[in-house]
Amino acid sequence: MNFLLILLVNVIRILKYALLLRVLLSWVQPDPSSKLNQVLSQITEPILGPLRSILPRTGMIDLSPLLAFFALDLAQFGIMRLFG
Repeated sequence: MNFLLILLVNVIRILKYALLLRVLLSWVQPDPSSKLNQVLSQITEPILGPLRSILPRTGMIDLSPLLAFFALDLAQFGIMRLFG
């Protein structure tokens, strides 16, 4: 059980770092064909895509990463309470 807890918490942590890096890179207009941008998109888009369809349009500001961080924090907290 302890191994599963550590694994799940670390996967969520990696997802949060990938989201943060994607947000930071979006501020500097990265090359969409770069390998890093493609990998980050493949990792984070399964989380951000459904959230974008739920959230209302806010112009140029994408709030889906903020909601994703909140959801991942809740999931991490729930997993730690469940196993710990």
